[in-house]
Amino acid sequence: MARDLTPDEKATADAMLARARTAMDDMSDYTQEQVDRLAQALGWNCGNEETFVRIAQMGVDESGIGDRAGRVGKRGKILGVLRDALRGKSVGIIEEDPEKGLTKIGKPAGVIASLIPTTNPELTPPVTGIYAIKCKDAVIFSPHPRAAKTTFEMVRVMRETLAKLGAPRDMFQCVETPSIPLTNYLMSICDLTMATGGKPMVQAAYSSGKPAYGVGAGNATMVIDADADVAEAAMNSRISKTSDFGSGCSADGNLIISENIYDEMKAALISEGGYLCNADEKALLAKALWKEDGGRRIETVAIAAQNIATFAGFTIPDDRKFIMVEQEDIGKEHKFSGEKLSVTMALYKFTDFEDAKAKVRAIYEVGGKGHSCGIYSFNEDHILQHAMNAPVSRIMVRQPQSKANAGAFNNGMPMTSSLGCGVWGGNVTNENVSLKHYMNVTWVARPIAEDRPSDAELFGEFYNTEVM
Repeated sequence: MARDLTPDEKATADAMLARARTAMDDMSDYTQEQVDRLAQALGWNCGNEETFVRIAQMGVDESGIGDRAGRVGKRGKILGVLRDALRGKSVGIIEEDPEKGLTKIGKPAGVIASLIPTTNPELTPPVTGIYAIKCKDAVIFSPHPRAAKTTFEMVRVMRETLAKLGAPRDMFQCVETPSIPLTNYLMSICDLTMATGGKPMVQAAYSSGKPAYGVGAGNATMVIDADADVAEAAMNSRISKTSDFGSGCSADGNLIISENIYDEMKAALISEGGYLCNADEKALLAKALWKEDGGRRIETVAIAAQNIATFAGFTIPDDRKFIMVEQEDIGKEHKFSGEKLSVTMALYKFTDFEDAKAKVRAIYEVGGKGHSCGIYSFNEDHILQHAMNAPVSRIMVRQPQSKANAGAFNNGMPMTSSLGCGVWGGNVTNENVSLKHYMNVTWVARPIAEDRPSDAELFGEFYNTEVM
């Protein structure tokens, strides 16, 4: 049973909120140019290679989750977020439409409660911070207990950045001793919650009584069509699957491969560092990933392939980067068809494209609805059929999902660390949570020439027919 909020925790949260509101008042007259300058300073101080590598590796060491070498690759996301933020307006008049007589004015959303996941304690704070400072929002960061020190260190850098430029450092604050009751209370008193993390965290955010942007669970799946560039698909699948040891919700978990190229693709995946389990190893692997009650074993989340195999009771060569199992069955009782949160990948075979579409629908009934899917194909009809069929918010075409879903320099997705999954995933938005989600907007409407179609135009063939 969850314990109650203590008086000290309540006092701590109330004091943080008061300081945040004071800081926002102190920044209320900042111009667009001033907040852009703060965003650039945050981008540099958090995203320079030396600082980011130090804090990213600190996060892996503290949490025990992820890859010290691979985690540092997330640095590019800060640069992309800064790019997108600087290209948008957030203070005063942000958009005008003279034809419709409309002017839009950007205003702060308020004090944001930002829930930080174990897997991104070095990335989520600066991403949130850059967008928030652009909109003159204060943020109170609530870290996961397993990565609290790392989160606090990154927020310290952010606070010092503001102070160095004469801005109020309390625009960013971080809970030092996190707990579920304290986090729940913060969400109930702040103006908006950004919940990036697991399902319980998102559900708590939506139950707080305040607006919240949450994310849904992943079960990233790629269709490998008959005309795919097999070498490219295999390489990108390896990149996506092994990024930070598969800790991200966008790491490719299922490949649905055309029977025409199945053996070729399987060989290419092995060349990329995949280890294909035999039947006995697959059974041992299942026990290593999931407990008897179906819950995921934390001991095998986001660790090296060799460590997973050792935990499971078999060995794999030192040069293997990810583990593959061949799979036919799909359903909640077949765990390999769900999210795996590791460097484990399930391979499926399809006969024709209708079969591929059916397998995609079945996989997302297991989990991951609303999140993401992708395809390696040069057939535009198949690409669009796949997009129409998959119950997801984003489709990546010929790209590694874990590097592309949240925005990349070679696609047009908004840069973020929070992926909305729409109604499918129990979220309020399908979009990549970015600058526009951090602000309130006032619409100014002026009189224009009347824009009223005739009744005949509106009702079409039903106009003047028999009434009921």
